[in-house]
Amino acid sequence: MIETALFGYLTVGSLVAVVVFASLAFVFVQRSLNRPAVAGGEEVAIAPAVLKKLRKRESLSDDETAIATDVIARRRSLMAYSIPAAIFSIGCFYVFGSLEHLHGATPSERTFLGVIPMFTAVNVTLQLLRSARLTKRLPTGPRRRRGKR
Repeated sequence: MIETALFGYLTVGSLVAVVVFASLAFVFVQRSLNRPAVAGGEEVAIAPAVLKKLRKRESLSDDETAIATDVIARRRSLMAYSIPAAIFSIGCFYVFGSLEHLHGATPSERTFLGVIPMFTAVNVTLQLLRSARLTKRLPTGPRRRRGKR
């Protein structure tokens, strides 16, 4: 039988991870909100529309190129990944805390409700990675220069 102190340590560790990642996510969101808006970027649902055009390799106007560059740069930031990490840590905290609370008793379905935010965090991470790959499709020119490879 597994010693129940293990789940206590895992619960505390996941709580620390929640605090760290939530703090990083807060800083990331504050930096994003304080950034100046790109021309045309204030329209509702403009980012998904521009990224869809970029995925389909359709031509983009200068404003759309600026919006796409800004959105992709924000989603490629390492701090952007702190948001799904915080969500994943919340799920871990719930599962480990429930297992610690049981003290070795048989876990029920309620114990594993924390898996739902974990799946959600994995989905968000995959979406961030998917949009980060669009960097290769951004048009080159005076707005964006490629580095040496």
